[in-house]
Amino acid sequence: MDLKITIIQSNLHWENKEKNLEMFSKKIAAITDATDLIVLPEMFTTGFSMNPKKFAEIMSGPTIEWLKQKAREKKCVITGSFIAEENGNYFNRLVWMNSDGTYNTYDKRHLFRMADEHNHYNFGKSKLVVELKGWKICPLVCYDLRFPVWSRNVKSEYDVLIYVANWPERRNHHWRTLLLARAIENQCYSIGVNRIGADGNSIAHSGDSTVIDPRGMI
Repeated sequence: MDLKITIIQSNLHWENKEKNLEMFSKKIAAITDATDLIVLPEMFTTGFSMNPKKFAEIMSGPTIEWLKQKAREKKCVITGSFIAEENGNYFNRLVWMNSDGTYNTYDKRHLFRMADEHNHYNFGKSKLVVELKGWKICPLVCYDLRFPVWSRNVKSEYDVLIYVANWPERRNHHWRTLLLARAIENQCYSIGVNRIGADGNSIAHSGDSTVIDPRGMI
């Protein structure tokens, strides 16, 4: 069965949840064709922020409610990561929101030490594999891309890898090459959804979002 995926590559308003949700609401509303899955970038409500105490939300907060609303309106799954708080701990958490309001989560396993992410967030301990229209999908987050053992497709447990990211332009060759490698070595589709524009730390992002098939063809 065919699986139709819509990826949204966008600039982000630095640490401004309200503006980002408003912006993505307009972009999602502009999708006129039916789709099965909409993929947003990493930390799509804030950008890659190291201020979780200020911006983290519980799992009944406004971002979860927004995801439920948009998934229901579009009758599809929506996924992307945001800053979540649970039991006093902070996570870079991907949410896989179904159209009926149920959801699964994945917490980023490999935190980006060069940006001090490991000192602000807790790392995840398990992968997530979900099924959509008969396709098995493994969603991961940004720096996870550099760790092939974590995404190893043991016993063909998934058909599609998805990476949501805030991947800097100065390392975009790595981004493109590693997405290609993950597709070929795991014999799966590899999808990368990255942001564009400069963040609050003046780090530029060039997007380079892509879909690669198991043969390595874009």
